[in-house]
Amino acid sequence: MSDIGDWFRSIPAITRYWFAATIAVPLIGKLGIISPAYFFLWPEAFLYRFQIWRPFTATFYFPVGPGTGFLYLVNLYFLYQYSTRLEAGAFDGRPADYLFMLLFNWICIVITGLAMDMQLLMIPLIMSVLYVWAQLNRDLIVSFWFGTRFKACYLPWVILGFNYIIGGSVINELIGNLVGHLYFFLMFRYPMDLGGRNFLSTPQFLYRWLPSRRGGMSGFGVPPASVRRAADQNGGGGRHNWGQGFRLGDQ
Repeated sequence: MSDIGDWFRSIPAITRYWFAATIAVPLIGKLGIISPAYFFLWPEAFLYRFQIWRPFTATFYFPVGPGTGFLYLVNLYFLYQYSTRLEAGAFDGRPADYLFMLLFNWICIVITGLAMDMQLLMIPLIMSVLYVWAQLNRDLIVSFWFGTRFKACYLPWVILGFNYIIGGSVINELIGNLVGHLYFFLMFRYPMDLGGRNFLSTPQFLYRWLPSRRGGMSGFGVPPASVRRAADQNGGGGRHNWGQGFRLGDQ
């Protein structure tokens, strides 16, 4: 048990709480402690009966059963694997920025879920995080089932096809990929690569609540001054090369 406890405590904080909630809420529903009917995102119940907890429970709940257990475990693995890599890599020392990314993606997914009557939000949020990781590491070679190897930028779409085979639907994965692309474009590509306006910025109250651990470094919307100077000297007009990718942990 101590080994399990040590492993659990080694997970980055935000991912650890997310991972734990994604296990606890389905277990509560499975054991009948609370009826699973209270966990789904039903627009009428949320908007007209003011059951405001539903967007939260729908994010963590998944109906685990004989036909869905494998899909649940696969996505739980994706949550642990790629949220850990992202939080401990590109967002290392920046918990406020990572939480803001999750909140932005979650709000977009909740709005989409209400509009499209999506009752469960666990997979879209996981896929949005996986998509951001894949774009930040787009040229990294990753391995998938049966020894297949390809660039990380293709991973979200491979998983979309994989989940379709084992789950029969691609809507959740597609929404997650689109939301992840929206965050990546607004936070990274548009302001850094295209020299556009910074539309996303982590609120200051999140920095006060979760201060950065690296000499005050925070935010991603504007390239560092050294990067801008190097780009100007190279005649790049402020463009940033995202094509090379990087391994998480290399700073």
